[in-house]
Amino acid sequence: MTTKPKIALIIGSTRATRFADKPAAWMLKQAQARDDMDVELVDLRDFDLPLFDEPASNLWMPSSDPRAVTWQQKIGEFDGYIFVVAEYNRSITGALKNALDQAYNEWGHKPMSAIAYGSVGGTRALEHLRNIAVELQMVPTRNAVHIGGGDFFAVHPVGANAEIDTIADHLMPSVTATLDDIVWWANATKAARG
Repeated sequence: MTTKPKIALIIGSTRATRFADKPAAWMLKQAQARDDMDVELVDLRDFDLPLFDEPASNLWMPSSDPRAVTWQQKIGEFDGYIFVVAEYNRSITGALKNALDQAYNEWGHKPMSAIAYGSVGGTRALEHLRNIAVELQMVPTRNAVHIGGGDFFAVHPVGANAEIDTIADHLMPSVTATLDDIVWWANATKAARG
């Protein structure tokens, strides 16, 4: 019997005033409506990660900080990752970059995608994240969800602060494609890792 892949939906921002909770909750709802994966919300706020200060990544030697080890164990539970990506100055948040650097072995040979947001849909940040993912031996998928332009300002608190369901018809084709990609690649890489 084949088990469903376990996917982490990782909130990549830790600011008190972050917008990330809104798209994360909406994306979680979309993923949980499917019966071909199990999805768990993983919030970086719940992990007291230090700034990366190990002699090397855990590819080369075990991490000494127990907080990093706890993070590695959590990330290692999953068969794939969907990141909630805020664009900060054309890249990902410092908190997300630090979390990525705190592990290596756990990310490898697993797919990743994202729901990204910002004035241009988080596109530049997601491109940076995909490059980092390649170095960590993840499998970046082609499809992702982007909330940008008028849609971003329609749902963001600095704009109209509407619910994301008000723009869902703009997002659903990319949501379906993204989740289809994650499931396909999670099953494929899970079988290959086995």
